[in-house]
Amino acid sequence: MAPSRLLSFVLTSLFIAPSLSITITQSSQLTTSTFDYVIVGGGTAGLVIANRLTENPHVSVLVLEAGGSDQGIVAAEAPFLGPTLTPNTPFDWNYTVTPQASLNGRSFPYPRGHILGGSSSVNYMVHQVGTNEDWNRLAAVSGDPGWAWNNMRQYISKTEKFVPPIDGHNTTGQFIPSLHGFNGEVLCSLPGGNQTIDSRVIATTQQLAEFPFNQDTMGGDHSLLGVGWMQSTDGGGIRSSSSTSYLAQANSRPNLTVLINATVLKLIQTGTSGSLKAFRSVQFANTGATSVATCSGLRTVTARKEVILSAGSIGSTQILQLSGIGDAKKLASLKIPSTINNPNVGENLSDHPLLPNVFSVKGNLSFDGILRDPNQINNAVGQWISSRTGIFSNNVANHYGFARLPPSSTIFKTTHDPAAGPTSPHWEMVFANFWFNPTVALPATGSFMTIVTVVISPTSRGSITLASSNPFDKPLINPNFLSTDFDIFAMRESVKAIKRFLAAPAWSDYVIGPFGDAFSKAKTDAQIEKYIRGLATTIFHPVGTASMTSAKSSAGVVNPDLTVKGAAGLRVVDASVFPFVPSSHTQGPVYLLAERAADIIKAAA
Repeated sequence: MAPSRLLSFVLTSLFIAPSLSITITQSSQLTTSTFDYVIVGGGTAGLVIANRLTENPHVSVLVLEAGGSDQGIVAAEAPFLGPTLTPNTPFDWNYTVTPQASLNGRSFPYPRGHILGGSSSVNYMVHQVGTNEDWNRLAAVSGDPGWAWNNMRQYISKTEKFVPPIDGHNTTGQFIPSLHGFNGEVLCSLPGGNQTIDSRVIATTQQLAEFPFNQDTMGGDHSLLGVGWMQSTDGGGIRSSSSTSYLAQANSRPNLTVLINATVLKLIQTGTSGSLKAFRSVQFANTGATSVATCSGLRTVTARKEVILSAGSIGSTQILQLSGIGDAKKLASLKIPSTINNPNVGENLSDHPLLPNVFSVKGNLSFDGILRDPNQINNAVGQWISSRTGIFSNNVANHYGFARLPPSSTIFKTTHDPAAGPTSPHWEMVFANFWFNPTVALPATGSFMTIVTVVISPTSRGSITLASSNPFDKPLINPNFLSTDFDIFAMRESVKAIKRFLAAPAWSDYVIGPFGDAFSKAKTDAQIEKYIRGLATTIFHPVGTASMTSAKSSAGVVNPDLTVKGAAGLRVVDASVFPFVPSSHTQGPVYLLAERAADIIKAAA
């Protein structure tokens, strides 16, 4: 959702000054420079690790987070306002992708959370765990059966606390309770507010056999295929992030220190351990500098046991390269001394490309009128603040669906099926009751609905490389979107499929037709492809830049236990270690990954 200027203005006024009682904000407040573990990144994975390691009162942990606190920021608390947190705000790293050759040379924002809780504090909160085939493939690639689904399913109960929706409606038939956890850390729920299109979406699943109803869309032990009710990481009308859950539960522990506004510059080699080079020290500075020369409060901390990189697919990769861990030739060109020559660092970037397909609809029952009207926005804000109810207490969508290409599709004559398995999806659709376009503002008039389509099993691979040796310069991010025959084929077929979806009787008195010339004229394969390449962006699920491979493999960046190849005292625990992007939204898989990582780290201590 690209909010209008008016909505952006109104929301800016809601960024209340945060309370910092649970953290420290300056390195001078540190009483020691040595901890058992130093975690770089207080995001989705990092705060899981911090919580689990400090369950032992004899283990000390320092978390270094580059962003600020998430406390008191209404847009980070009210679920519907999540899309307003990125891009071009203090809560986003404000990255952009390099000009994308397969997308008409366009460059666009690449949101990542620059705030305590990381992207779990700014994302769209969709909660899934991937397919069982995703995890079984990871086990096969890594050679570690511990990553297989029959082991990973146990972490659902540790992660998830499923709660009733905010409106208290009867959820019978909307999810399968036996698949979920009810005593974990992160609140999860079903939609708590009706959208005009809800009944039409469900009716379509009954009218068209191509789009069956799926009673539970989390994945794992249950198929992701079909259309069903969205599950989100919120509860009681409030976002549930790694900060409000895992960190909040551990805040009172004296063995946990969280330092915000701390930008890590590099890892420092601290010796050797056998044939491995040890990296147990971290250099960081207070956020706000533009170069090392202008840093204030430059400081180094050391881990007695391990440094754990949880800075995300972009941040962890950048820090590794700045530390000399990467392609020695590329680093030499930037005058960065090589410590571990591994050309795989930053390669294999994989992400889900997104296409916002907007349709004009009849009447005024979409949310567009509310989002244009300052009085209605203020009323909605007031309702949320007073009772945590209303439009802002709910996620931006209530339904989504996942599908596979037919086995007879012509693409499979030349391309091997890239899905994790025969029951994993190729593409996704998300239904929104308003104008939902990440890069284009809401028009001044009109009512809309959007069906976002996403390639879920992409074969395109990109890279993340340093732009310079300056840690404060943003890296070069090239997802290489839609650069393969399969990806453009899958996206093209998704556009055809949603047109079939809206041709169901349920939509006959509501949908006028595709909005805009490019979409309206997209009828032949060539025209649809042209439309896609002019509009597609990202659903921002980057993975793969520090890929996990078997311990014996020279490919990849980390071993199955998440230790960095060639290094001692250093692990990576975040989405960058997934060699393939999961067949779902990535937040849930990262939570499961981090829970198992914590067990691995404890066992190695």
